[in-house]
Amino acid sequence: MTVSRRAVGGKTVYGARVGILMLDTKWPRVPGDTGNAATWPFPVLYKVVRGATARVVVHQRGAGLGQAFLDAASELVAEGADGITTTGGFLSLFQKDLAAHCRVPVASSSLMQIPLVQNLLPPGKRVGVLTVQAERLGPDHLIAAGGSPDTPIVGTERGTEFTRVLLGDEMEMDYERAENDVLDAGREMMARHPEVGALVLECHNMAPYSHALNNLLGIPIYDVYTFVAWFHSGLAPRNFGVPGASSLPRGWRER
Repeated sequence: MTVSRRAVGGKTVYGARVGILMLDTKWPRVPGDTGNAATWPFPVLYKVVRGATARVVVHQRGAGLGQAFLDAASELVAEGADGITTTGGFLSLFQKDLAAHCRVPVASSSLMQIPLVQNLLPPGKRVGVLTVQAERLGPDHLIAAGGSPDTPIVGTERGTEFTRVLLGDEMEMDYERAENDVLDAGREMMARHPEVGALVLECHNMAPYSHALNNLLGIPIYDVYTFVAWFHSGLAPRNFGVPGASSLPRGWRER
């Protein structure tokens, strides 16, 4: 077999399999946050959905933004994305519409890990969810993600930093205080629901605190990083160099 030097086109950008729909925000995003490109060990594409503030998505369920999300997702696919994710766990409500519109795999919300994580746990254990605002995360968000509507939920809104900065779209965040808010929510979860054996973090800005949560609680933590890393692994499977298997990059032809 010889390798042709001809390649197949059709995209604008190559090598970035995951396209990320960004909320329209200005708060700081450190590594671990979905919106920080340094979070990912692979290239990603970003597209900001104008007008999609965290408050609109959380408090108003993204009202009036459906078409804007669909259009932005289409642009990401046209530019080169083979799969779409977002920067907001509450966007599970948009999952079906996005998947039908984009015609590529869509991983809209970290909450989609709930049924998988539940199946990992031993009898008598449940998965719990930490979120940016518990009273706004309803059964429909969970059901849209494939989760049980009675999944235990605790939010960070009783804290002093994390929820306030995100929903207020503030320019600065004290990450030590924000981490304390997330850790306090984890403590509350275990006090209220000692049967919880693993946590899924709804908020796509919480991954910077997963390590500390795991150290504190001693249970598995699943966040947007675990979710999108898994998602990407299917879009771009690792080449193990199996004898007899093609090792050509996608888009190259054999002859």
